[in-house]
Amino acid sequence: MNIENFSKYEKARILGARALQIAMNAPVLIKINKEDLEKIKFDALKIAEVELNSNILPISIKRPFPKRKEGELKRIKEKISEKKIEEIGAAEEEEITREGEIMELANPKDEQEEDSEDSAREEIE
Repeated sequence: MNIENFSKYEKARILGARALQIAMNAPVLIKINKEDLEKIKFDALKIAEVELNSNILPISIKRPFPKRKEGELKRIKEKISEKKIEEIGAAEEEEITREGEIMELANPKDEQEEDSEDSAREEIE
């Protein structure tokens, strides 16, 4: 695969993987003379970049493609009437009010009473 076909993320992944291999003493796949290695300061990432640009890396990318569905899309013919929409809304409101009764809303006065009771207990102890 040509280097232009890779996305920037794929290039970064390939370079990182190859630089790690080089850092772990894997053999370099391209011949680089000692002077060039000294210029790039024996940097594994730079060596991997040179190998990638020369198209000699045996690393490939597999891209999954979405499964293709055959057939035509069908339009839903059922239309919801205004009355049905209102019924659904009323049912949802009932459910919300039932849940609200179970949970009970907190009042600021109740919280103040609890704080004063806690401070009174701490003073006793």
